[in-house]
Amino acid sequence: MEIDLHGQTYSNNMSSSQSDYLNYKTQETAVLFDWLHDSVKQTQQNIDSLSDEQWHVPALEVVNLPAWELGHLTWFHEFWAHRLGRASTPSSFQNADELFNSSLITHSDRWKAKIPPKEELKKYFSLVTQRSFDLLQSDKLSPEQKYFLELSIYHQDMHNEAFAYMCQTLNYQCPQNSSVVGYAAKNLSAADKYFNFPEQTLQVGSQKDGFFIFDNEKWQFPVNIKAFSVSKLPVSNQEYLEYLQANPEVAKPKHWRIENNRWYLFEFHQWIDLPLDHPVVHISFDEAQKYCEWKNERLPSEFEMQALLESDPALWQESDLWEWTSSAFLPFKGFEPDPYLDYSQPWFGGSYRVLKGYSRFTPKRLRRPQFRNFYLPNRSDPFCGFRTCLKEI
Repeated sequence: MEIDLHGQTYSNNMSSSQSDYLNYKTQETAVLFDWLHDSVKQTQQNIDSLSDEQWHVPALEVVNLPAWELGHLTWFHEFWAHRLGRASTPSSFQNADELFNSSLITHSDRWKAKIPPKEELKKYFSLVTQRSFDLLQSDKLSPEQKYFLELSIYHQDMHNEAFAYMCQTLNYQCPQNSSVVGYAAKNLSAADKYFNFPEQTLQVGSQKDGFFIFDNEKWQFPVNIKAFSVSKLPVSNQEYLEYLQANPEVAKPKHWRIENNRWYLFEFHQWIDLPLDHPVVHISFDEAQKYCEWKNERLPSEFEMQALLESDPALWQESDLWEWTSSAFLPFKGFEPDPYLDYSQPWFGGSYRVLKGYSRFTPKRLRRPQFRNFYLPNRSDPFCGFRTCLKEI
């Protein structure tokens, strides 16, 4: 049976292919309880860190209105974990389906909507999360509820990370305790800059008998990858500065400035000295491509990046950033959407680019080589960077 929620269809009786999601292994309930507690605590810190003035942000394409975002992530949690995707089961919050379903309300309309006051939204958030804590401590948790609870935790994690993007974009102090100053660079030899991979067959995507995955990872299949060489180190601020100095017509990153021949980096609400040995951050795909053209190199594909992520981490330098790849965000062969239909399939088609890895704001539970992040190529507000490959080896 399918239910149409004002134009968006959700299925609560899945086809045999879609019901595969119930065969995913989910974490133990005690682990999910701890994860939910961690994610909820971070959301509360995010919301409480905003002043009344900061609660009302400008209508920008790359940020969300905090009131709408809090309502949305709560609505999503309730809709999937407690209503099991059934629009016929009413929300506990008036007009939640119309206000907070991202499939129904356009980005710009979120600033025009009659969103309830902060305190009402916080009560809604507390009510829904407490129901989930109670469920995780009971013996009444079905496999379907367990799956949707894990989905809801990851969804909330992603919004918590997006909050850090908003803080950086709007010059807010970020409540998440992570600083670029704490980046730990490995002592890798500059003379041995590239990691050489032989031609190989790589298992891409995720297994059917593995733990929870997102539908764009379905299902694991072999890919033959030609031999390639990828830089052990991400492109640094020093390297990007050399590129800028060699190409005066190229605009400097928005969060850089120069004063008296001294370069600075803007970190949320303050200017710091540009750390030259750290990875360059907030670089769009388009900007990364132009850098590669100047260097006569190229971006790695998502499969090459997966091979790197699965290799010995002692032999290369993590960037603590999402890293751009040359790959368009496309479905793997045999893709079937999971119940949350809008997670992947609306964004396929080639406009979006895949990013691999993780940022310093990504919880460890989402840091997997198979995970596929994706953004439009002009986006630079996420904590993203890149590394390069030789064109030929």
